[in-house]
Amino acid sequence: MTSNSGNGIGQITWVNRRYISTKNIKKNLSLVIWGSNLTSQVGNDRFTKQVSNMVKLPFYQFSIMVGVILSDGWIIIPRKNRVNARFGFKQALVHTDYVWHVFNIFSHYCKRVPYLLRSTRAGKTLYGLEFVTRVLPCFTELHTLFYNEGKKRIPNNIYELLTPEALAHWIMGDGTSCKNSGITLCTDSFSIEDIVRLMNVLILRYDLKCSTHTPREVSKYNLYI
Repeated sequence: MTSNSGNGIGQITWVNRRYISTKNIKKNLSLVIWGSNLTSQVGNDRFTKQVSNMVKLPFYQFSIMVGVILSDGWIIIPRKNRVNARFGFKQALVHTDYVWHVFNIFSHYCKRVPYLLRSTRAGKTLYGLEFVTRVLPCFTELHTLFYNEGKKRIPNNIYELLTPEALAHWIMGDGTSCKNSGITLCTDSFSIEDIVRLMNVLILRYDLKCSTHTPREVSKYNLYI
């Protein structure tokens, strides 16, 4: 709610149950790229339903999330009685810098900062860094794209989704440089049909030479560029 004062004070605006003067606020008509000015929402209260429905993923953030989902990112609907999903990402502590980099890109959608996790595998204690977003409808759209009956899959429109930003973050999250040359991408969680679909995009869109390797099991494949 706003009102104009006749005593030269300027416009008075009702914001968050307080009256503030906008006399000294300068108008800025500069063009701003959508998504470039998102601020962190860490520590803020839960979004209302109306606000949650208004939250969208700009193209840049959407592309990066696609790449992270192809690696170690995930999208889940946390409870059976919930409709919407949340995004999460975790990597080993040695990749702390990258986890914080990704978190800073998505901090607008998060309520808390990344946290330390400890697990045990083969008698060895492992440490990782993880963050999760709020539960929002914009992540539900991605969940529908990338999951079928709870299992991660490659969408049919991956050619359009695998932008240069998505490819870069896919490699950052799941790529390993080979001793001789090239990069190996850990795709053993995908079916061979999904891997072939990814290979087609890398060949046709990016003119890359690709093949598959069998690291452990005959039925599992890694993608080699």
